[in-house]
Amino acid sequence: NKDFQEVRLERDGTVLLCFASTYGFRNIQNLVQKLKRGKSPYHFVEVMACPSGCLNGGGQVKPSSSQNQKDLLHLVEELYKAERPLLPENDARVAELYETWLHTLGEERAKQLLHTKYHTVEKMTNGLTIKW
Repeated sequence: NKDFQEVRLERDGTVLLCFASTYGFRNIQNLVQKLKRGKSPYHFVEVMACPSGCLNGGGQVKPSSSQNQKDLLHLVEELYKAERPLLPENDARVAELYETWLHTLGEERAKQLLHTKYHTVEKMTNGLTIKW
């Protein structure tokens, strides 16, 4: 099921962390049921309501009258995979944005305006501890 993927981080045959990505309501419901029953092996989970994740989301490209939704999704996936991102420091467009919006390529101003710090929030609900 490409809308439900698991990854395990192992060292010397011992599982250290388990991750899952789940897309679409059916997969989300299955995951929630596992969580409620205490049968979930995952430490971190990414959840998106759209089938196929954001590539097929509500705000994305719609098929033309002559296009099949699955064919369009396949085309979008292929284009996404073919994209070769540049490191920000090697991208002239990023440098231009820094100059235009931040008036500098300096790191300090960028940290002030663009960076944030995260902290863990813990909430107990229906007998489950949720951290984000």
